[in-house]
Parts: sequence; C-alpha cells; structure tokens
Amino acid sequence: MLVTLIGKEMAGVVKCVGRHVHRQFIRGGVCLENVRVGHSVFQRIDQDIKCLKTQAVDTALIEEASAASNEHDDDTAAKIEEEIERKRNKSRLNAQHRNLVHGKMPYSEPIAWYHETVKYKRKMYGRYGHASGVLPGIMWPTREELEEIKEYESVAYPYTIQELMARVEEKKTEEQELLKAREEDLLKKYAKLEQWKNDVRDNAAKKLAAMEAAKAKKDRLVEEVRRHFGFKIDPRDERFKELLEQKEKEERKKAKEAKKKARQERITAKLEEQIRLMQEKERIETNDGQEKEIVETNNGLQKT
Repeated sequence: MLVTLIGKEMAGVVKCVGRHVHRQFIRGGVCLENVRVGHSVFQRIDQDIKCLKTQAVDTALIEEASAASNEHDDDTAAKIEEEIERKRNKSRLNAQHRNLVHGKMPYSEPIAWYHETVKYKRKMYGRYGHASGVLPGIMWPTREELEEIKEYESVAYPYTIQELMARVEEKKTEEQELLKAREEDLLKKYAKLEQWKNDVRDNAAKKLAAMEAAKAKKDRLVEEVRRHFGFKIDPRDERFKELLEQKEKEERKKAKEAKKKARQERITAKLEEQIRLMQEKERIETNDGQEKEIVETNNGLQKT
C-alpha cells in the first residue's frame, strides 16, 4: 500500500514538470541548456519509478518468504512442543482420561455412537462451554421435544399454579387446625396432670399396702402353724406346708364368705332403696290423686 502511494505521488510530480516544460516551450524563450536539464530530470524520474517498482516487487517477495518461514517455524515449534509434552507425560493414562484430568474434552472426535446424541452434546457444552465446539442452539428443545414436555407436565403436574396455591393454603389450614387441637388437648391433659400424679401415688400406696397386708397375713399364718405344733419347725417340713396350706384355704374361704356377705348386703341395700323410692312415688301419686279429687269436688260444688 505504501509503494502504491509513492508511485501515485511520483506520477503527479511527472505531470507537473511536463506541464511546466510545455509552458516554457510555448512562451518561446527556452534555451538548449534548459532543455537538457528537463531531459535529465525526466530520466531521473523514470529511474526513480523503476526503482520503486523493483522495491515493491522485492518487498512482496520478502513478505511471502517471511510468512512461509513463520509458518514453518510455527509448525516446527508445535511439533517440538508436542514431543516435549509426550515425554513429560508419565501418568500412563489414556488420552481421554488425561484430558479429563486437565479439564479438557475427553474426545476431539466422536468415537462411540452416543457421542452424536443431543444429550451428550448438551452435557459437553454445559461442562466445557465454547471450547466443546458444540453450537449453543442445541441447548434449546425442538418442537417435538416441547410437545413431549407439555404432555408429560400435563400428566405429572395436572394442577395449575392457582390450584396448587389453593391446595397449599388448604393444607396449611389443616395443619394449623391439627396443631391447635393438639395444643388444646395438651392443655387439658396438663390441667389433669396433678390429678394423675395423685392417682399414681394412691395406686402405688394401695399396692404397697396390699403387699404389706399379704406379707403380714403370711407371717400370721406361719406363726399360727408354729403355735399349733408347739415348737419351732422348719418351714420346709411337709407337715408345716400342709398345715399352712390348710390355713390359707380357710382364710380364702373366710374372705370369700365376707365378700359374698358384703355383696348380699349391697344388693339388699339397693333393693331397700328401690322399695323406698317406689313407696315414695306411690305416696306422691296417692296425694296427687286425693288433691285432684278434692279440686274436682270443689269445682262441682261451685258449679251447683
């Protein structure tokens, strides 16, 4: 480009000089010496133009040679760098595994059938970005995929957003009601806590008293058996066991009779109470009947 500009400038200079010389000849007072000077000037200009053309050609050749040399140097440097990397690699890993370790794509070219699938390409683009060489447009679904997604969502998520919000609110309300009911139940139970504690203490006291009574009863029976024999006898003796069993049977019989008697007394008291209530009811009905007769009699007398 620089050579072209210089050539244009020189051509302009030649034209200007030609016009000037032509004017001098027309005016007619030009000497031979001036003509020679003009001729020498024209020769000098021609030489300069030829030199510029030669320099332009030489510059183009130099640039081409330099570019070829640079390309050759780049190829050589790349081969040298590749050889150095090959010698440095002592991991014994496969190429694809080594690429994964260094954060590169495992394969530069498709090897297996699934390398051509959309899912794999999307995965590679999502992991390595523009370095994967995958077009970003593949990340968007096609019309068929959109239809499948819509069909799936219509089955898997049949409710609209408003319906889902209403269901969430309903569920939240139910949970609050359950929580409120549980709190009320806890408050009621807490109010009965002291009563339950007292009941537990009473039951424990009753059980303890029953155990103590049973133990005292057993001790009393043992003492009665020993008194029966009149001497100290081993509790493991058969005679002692037989007499003790007999005493226990008698005690159970007495307890059964006492229980039966108490039951009969309760039944008798209940019957007496029912009889008393019936008598009271009959007395009230009788009094009501008498009062009714008196009222009717009085009404009849008043009418007469």
